[in-house]
Amino acid sequence: MFESLFDIDIQVDTEADEATLRDVVERLEHLKAAAAAAQARATEAWATKRHAAEAAAGVPKKKRGRGLAHEVALARRAAPKRGGQHLGLATALVREMPHTLAALERGMLTEWRATLIVRESACLSVAHRRQLDAELCSDTSRLVTWGDKRIAAEAKKITVRLDAAAVVERHAKAAGDRGVWIRPAPDTMTYLTVLLPVAQGVSVYATLKREADTTFDGRSRGQVMADTVVERVTGRPAEQPVPVSLNLVMADTTLAGDDDEPAWLDGYGPVPAGFACKMVGDAAVDEATKATLSRLYRHPESGQLVAMESRSRIFPKGLAAFIGLRDQTCRTPYCDAPIRHRDHARPHRETGRTSALNGLGECEACNYAKEAPGWRVRTRERDGRHEADFTTPTGATYRSIAPPLPGPPIRRRISITEGGLSVDLVMFDAA
Repeated sequence: MFESLFDIDIQVDTEADEATLRDVVERLEHLKAAAAAAQARATEAWATKRHAAEAAAGVPKKKRGRGLAHEVALARRAAPKRGGQHLGLATALVREMPHTLAALERGMLTEWRATLIVRESACLSVAHRRQLDAELCSDTSRLVTWGDKRIAAEAKKITVRLDAAAVVERHAKAAGDRGVWIRPAPDTMTYLTVLLPVAQGVSVYATLKREADTTFDGRSRGQVMADTVVERVTGRPAEQPVPVSLNLVMADTTLAGDDDEPAWLDGYGPVPAGFACKMVGDAAVDEATKATLSRLYRHPESGQLVAMESRSRIFPKGLAAFIGLRDQTCRTPYCDAPIRHRDHARPHRETGRTSALNGLGECEACNYAKEAPGWRVRTRERDGRHEADFTTPTGATYRSIAPPLPGPPIRRRISITEGGLSVDLVMFDAA
């Protein structure tokens, strides 16, 4: 699916002395920075041409460039959210911050440090941004030993001096970005991140510290603080099963203890068999927790769920749940965001059917992006695998394949329910 535009063969003499190897590492770091600057120039030129073409085609100004950030993300093999950041960075560097771009080209800045400068100056006018750019990066010699925090601090210091009112206004608007995120951590743990205004965040942290300072039961301070968060949010002791929908998918043989294949926990990912069975067992013996089992079937070749179809334009609840379990996360290549929409790959207005084959689980941003002119998504089932080809307005095609369900190697047998080859799986839902 992917063809490299460049055939770069970098040979490293691993038998060289340490000084030579250090020099190679330094030169390659310089090369990475120069490549990032070249990417920025190419990205900005791409955006300029796209806007010009759409203006000539009569596209309203507010709609020009729609979906371009997602194309940039696909080209860079990054999540769609990163595409918007890369596009914004390229635009700012090329059009408004020539000294920062030059420092990046010469390897005096990394791409991330250039991003920090752009981010801290985002609230400034173009004139003030250019002034910050010249003041901070015209003399690149002092940038050599600065780390990430120093770069950000110096950029912020200049920003406040140039336009304090803009900084205050930016901070006031930032409260609207408050939210909560979760991502997997090693050893079947999770990172739960809460973004809050400073006063509320400090207040929450102080409350947790106070709880830890007054609790003496053998737990560490961190354990007390973490358990307190769980207890305050759920209203139940941290060690007690929580009565919420978990959507834990595991093979029936794993539930029965016949194998140790991983299960899949919605919103987290793969979890060890022992951990999954413990969750099921804890919920089953807890009178306050309702545990339900739903039987699913996976394809004998690919391990994916079998199909469902509806005549409705809107995906009915059962089919929407089916697509969510099959796709697990947004189906746009490189996007790991949670599924928010179930949408038609071929639009319903173009006779696209409301079916599992034509359905895709997508995040909100990706669903809207593919509605921009020039985007096309086509799905197929091949060898039991659900595949989706995303074609961008520039003609590039990226393939997405739904992941298989958890479980041991496929056991072929005749299912009385379906009358064909299938494998039973169990979806555990603690509610």
